[in-house]
Amino acid sequence: MTNVNDAQKSRRPRRMAREPEQIATTSGDAPALTLAPRITKASIVEVLLLRHGGATLDELCQTTGWQAHTCRAFLTGLRKKGHDLEKARGEDGTTRWSIVSAEPA
Repeated sequence: MTNVNDAQKSRRPRRMAREPEQIATTSGDAPALTLAPRITKASIVEVLLLRHGGATLDELCQTTGWQAHTCRAFLTGLRKKGHDLEKARGEDGTTRWSIVSAEPA
């Protein structure tokens, strides 16, 4: 004899927390669906670090909403992934980080 609650029987099937976004593109005769690139905080930080002059810790914190120690930990993670990070101190005393090479080593 199985012990199954009525509530378990009426549950709806599980689904993903976020459905992937799809963009319809046409190539030739049949339309094809491709996934849109996700914009994440990590990708935003990488864009900030790739721009000329890099980014300060304040800029990273304000853009992402992360605390300073989280931003520094993310920079450490980028180094471990093989990105070449450059740390420079400006005339005003602020430290700026930038990614030297776009491709991880």
